[in-house]
Amino acid sequence: MQIARGLKALRTRADLTQAEVAKRAGVSVGTVNRYETWQDRAKLRIPTVRALADTCGATPQELETLIQLVRNQENGWWMDHPAVPEVMDPLMSFEDVAAYEHVFANALVPGLLQTPRYALALHEAQNVRTEADVIADKVDARLKRQAILERSPALHLWVVLDDAVLRRCVGSTDVMVEQIDHLQSVAQRPNVDVQVLQFAAGAHAAGSGGHFLILGRDDEGDPLDSMNVVYLELHRRGLYLDAAADVQSYKLMFDYLRSQAADTSASLDLLAAARRELTR
Repeated sequence: MQIARGLKALRTRADLTQAEVAKRAGVSVGTVNRYETWQDRAKLRIPTVRALADTCGATPQELETLIQLVRNQENGWWMDHPAVPEVMDPLMSFEDVAAYEHVFANALVPGLLQTPRYALALHEAQNVRTEADVIADKVDARLKRQAILERSPALHLWVVLDDAVLRRCVGSTDVMVEQIDHLQSVAQRPNVDVQVLQFAAGAHAAGSGGHFLILGRDDEGDPLDSMNVVYLELHRRGLYLDAAADVQSYKLMFDYLRSQAADTSASLDLLAAARRELTR
């Protein structure tokens, strides 16, 4: 999305049509359209991006930003991992360059905060009759994704957990106790905030909507280096939104959810209470 949006912005600034860019860059109009509409993301290539950007008068800094985005996409560990579905490739790429990620989880612990045993229990339930080694690969991919919380500069993760996440027993009581212990631990990191949206809060801003993520990076000095995208998690597929109106709508929704949830300090107490209930 960033690459597509950047190339389209450069062409608009240069006041060129797709046909004009195609002729000057020595590519087909279909190629220009594919790159600008984010189709077949895994097939984007640096020489083509360079040709399109140069044709539209990109500055050296703008060109380097676009090229780095393509490199991140091509070199990410997830591109060759057997258990990462194609629909997740963009999410991994976005997380790799995001400064922050905001998550509303209405049913399950978000992937970035799952323990190995919790992730295993989920995949075993979701992939009935799947071979053990295939499930092991899926768990491995999920745990590798969590490395972004350890990088420098750190990704700032802010999660609002619906009460249902803590009440749904995934795996076993032992698995849930371990998972809640992990949530309590990571919630005390400087780059992680966890809030619990209690049942007592009643109706909330997300309504009947499901799990969603907002990934962003803001750079006023270089708009091409900025990023704002929403990922909606659906059954066996995902939906990405980057239209300004859509992103702003989800940002506002998340702000309301944060205000309706218990604050981070009170949420630690709620996690401790949920743990005690499991060990009675």
